[in-house]
Amino acid sequence: MKTVFVHPERCIGCKQCEFACAVAHSQTKSPFLAVFETPSPKPRIHAEPGLQLNTSFPNKCRHCNPAPCMAVCPTSAIRRAVDYPEIVFIDASKCIACAMCAMVCPFDVITYHASAAAPEKVAVAIKCDHCIERQRQGLIPACVEVCKVNALEFGEINELVRKARTRYSEAVSVAVGQLQPEIVGLPVQIESWRDWGESVTHVNAGDSKGV
Repeated sequence: MKTVFVHPERCIGCKQCEFACAVAHSQTKSPFLAVFETPSPKPRIHAEPGLQLNTSFPNKCRHCNPAPCMAVCPTSAIRRAVDYPEIVFIDASKCIACAMCAMVCPFDVITYHASAAAPEKVAVAIKCDHCIERQRQGLIPACVEVCKVNALEFGEINELVRKARTRYSEAVSVAVGQLQPEIVGLPVQIESWRDWGESVTHVNAGDSKGV
């Protein structure tokens, strides 16, 4: 299953993801012409500011399974795409703006705005659809494409989680490796075990080269 993976510790709150999202869901798909559209396109991702300068969290739909919003929608306007069943999207032509989906959303990512896709361009529910139209063209979500600090990644969820887990493990290993046993009360034999581990690693590396 592919998804957009968020690294909040990397986000600097530049809001380029919001701008790219709005353009990707505009009628013209142009950053120069979209600002003149009526109604104006709105982002489906929300980079809310953190408590410290240059910190933020890009909040977006998680495409839950089961999806509470889909379960409570009285008109079946919220459903899963046939070709991308992991994506939950909103059919603007069926939305009656009852706000039931927004009430049950655990992440507060559903908003209401006038939409060109809705009858008479009335206000309807909008949320992230993982740029399904772009994916159908072989492209990645717009927010991921423009993020300059890799706070947003797109790919198979298990692979993205594995990469994140490895990265955190390496960071912890570096921090632990700098600790002095006598200061933090680590067992005195830990240095011996570390030396043994390094020697085994070197031996294995030599065997691999020999093969």
